[in-house]
Amino acid sequence: MKALGKRLSRVGAYCRRNPKLVSGVSIILTLVLFWLIGSLLLSPTRAQPISGLPDQPPSLRYLLGTDSNGRELLAVMVVGTGLTLRIGILAGAIGLGIGIILGFISGYYGGLLDTVIKGIVDVLLTVPPLAVLVVIAAVITRAMTLDSMIVIVASLSWMLPTRTIRAQVLTMRERAYIQVARLSGMNSLEVIVKELMPNLLPYLAASFVGATAASILACIGLEALGLGPQSLPTLGMTIFWSISFSAMLRNMWWWWLPPIIIIAILFVGLFLLTAGLDEIANPRLRRRM
Repeated sequence: MKALGKRLSRVGAYCRRNPKLVSGVSIILTLVLFWLIGSLLLSPTRAQPISGLPDQPPSLRYLLGTDSNGRELLAVMVVGTGLTLRIGILAGAIGLGIGIILGFISGYYGGLLDTVIKGIVDVLLTVPPLAVLVVIAAVITRAMTLDSMIVIVASLSWMLPTRTIRAQVLTMRERAYIQVARLSGMNSLEVIVKELMPNLLPYLAASFVGATAASILACIGLEALGLGPQSLPTLGMTIFWSISFSAMLRNMWWWWLPPIIIIAILFVGLFLLTAGLDEIANPRLRRRM
């Protein structure tokens, strides 16, 4: 019990030293709970068209009102929050995974391989990603699904992680403990997995949160232009349909305001989470805590 008490006191002390991380985790967990609990209490069919009376303001029957298609917007917010989080997390994970592989290969091995990977990344980073995403999404808009949206967003979210991870590996590969690992008989893969990667875990965690935020922003941008999955009530598509049906001009604030508030809360949580993880990964910031 004493050992458990000491551990809890250490956790509490660390939480007090890093309030950004605690706040970010709390906000993201709140949104996840909103999605999970809402999914248990509300039927997904209530987020489908003609599930209720159209154009109804918030009331006891419809807590967030309904849109012009008769969808209950509370159910739409619950389903849309989960779908948007899924797109961001999966697309960010795929993009970061590619970035980790290419970044470690390029930074650790160097030589011609490093030159080729660095050259490709530098060229692709000069291309406006939103323009490419719009072109790709416009070509397949009729067949757009959740999975295709994830693949499209992930296809342009690996360049920046590759570049930043490569830079981190370049600064670490000549350090003394890496040289000792090589002299002890470790091969290159073992050095990367057992020495480099554990030391970069806080940085990789912060990179994952950043990649997730960038993926969510990209998918919301595409959806707000009408290039997302038309049949799914994501937050971005909800905004698109509210624009298409002139909800703001018709003073239907309950249609466009809730998704904007949820998106704002989501990005505040991701920002605080990234800042908190950066304090763990950055020694200079860690000393100030």
